[in-house]
Amino acid sequence: MILALSFRAIRRTQSLHEQTYQALRTAILSGELAGGERLIETQLAEMLNVSRTPVREALCQLQRENLVTADPHHGLRVATLSIADAADLYDCRIALEQLSATGASQNATLTQLQQLESIVLQAENNTQARSGELTNYQLLYADYQFHRLLAQSSGNSWLVTLLDQVFDKMILVRLRTMEYNPGVLEIRSEHRRIYQAVSEQNPAAAGEAMKEHLIASKARVIKEIQEIDQQHGKIDN
Repeated sequence: MILALSFRAIRRTQSLHEQTYQALRTAILSGELAGGERLIETQLAEMLNVSRTPVREALCQLQRENLVTADPHHGLRVATLSIADAADLYDCRIALEQLSATGASQNATLTQLQQLESIVLQAENNTQARSGELTNYQLLYADYQFHRLLAQSSGNSWLVTLLDQVFDKMILVRLRTMEYNPGVLEIRSEHRRIYQAVSEQNPAAAGEAMKEHLIASKARVIKEIQEIDQQHGKIDN
């Protein structure tokens, strides 16, 4: 039930519409509003201590971003992505993120390389020492940090913009699978290989490592979605 949500009433430091939009967007991308969950204007307005108008406007914007979808009964729900959606998103990532890796191997600054290494080391330490203390969202965020910093390190700002759109949808996919198998994000060795190639300024190896990583990740995630759908008696095309 939506009533269990814990996000706070918004504060009046930005426009009401922008704050409402950001609050709902964050709740969706953090998994606080789960995929498939019904979105009721009156309940959301009460939780955020706003009128229904900014909630309605925010939901319309989120619908345009494909984070919210209309159901057959004309209600709104948090988007749930299918196997086909996941496969398409991964195909986009495979194409775009090879550019991230090859570009980063040629253009990353010393500071960016140090940041990438720090993210890799932190993920390795967290997974080995205290993964049980990390939330699914924290694990997802660490993965996102690594991939986004690689894109930033490529020197291609358009690449970052394109990937940000893909990453938002990917979070919906990964939150869905992590609910059943948090181990799906245990990819530290693959990240280590990518980082090693980037730090050695080897574009071919970096691109290949990224491609192999995302192909493996795609297979893991699709397998998980298939198992989830089977558990719920759903056939997903």
